[in-house]
Amino acid sequence: MRIEIPVHLRWSDMDAYGHVNNVDMLRLLEIARIEAFWASDSQQHHTGILDALPGSPTATYVARQEIEYLAPLTYRREPVIVELWIGHIGGASLDICYAIRDPHTTSQPTVYAQASTTLVMVDTASGTPRRITHVEREAWVGYVGEPVSFRHRRSRA
Repeated sequence: MRIEIPVHLRWSDMDAYGHVNNVDMLRLLEIARIEAFWASDSQQHHTGILDALPGSPTATYVARQEIEYLAPLTYRREPVIVELWIGHIGGASLDICYAIRDPHTTSQPTVYAQASTTLVMVDTASGTPRRITHVEREAWVGYVGEPVSFRHRRSRA
């Protein structure tokens, strides 16, 4: 299973080349990740169980991110879809996978980027990683799928 989060673009997300700037693409991932995994009063996804606000006992740290741009994303009024799933659940971390794409309303949805974020659960009192709880693992296990397959650069000899 996958989680689909609609995210609206801002006019200021565009760069001088007329497409969404690379830094703002990472912001789109962050918006979707918070919507999908953080607890809130307007909870739409049962995966949103992390109390990660300031003062919470858990913080979520990004340990690694990789993004591959597949097509230029230009500004539009309708939201793009950020599709999320989990590529791996470890002891204290999980790999969140993404595809930024057009909504299903188009006949051939374009995938603009694919990405992966390694997120580490951190105990805010000690500042050290903490184990993923049984409750978290149970909420997320149904969303585990194949990790993103990135194209790799050839090594330079």
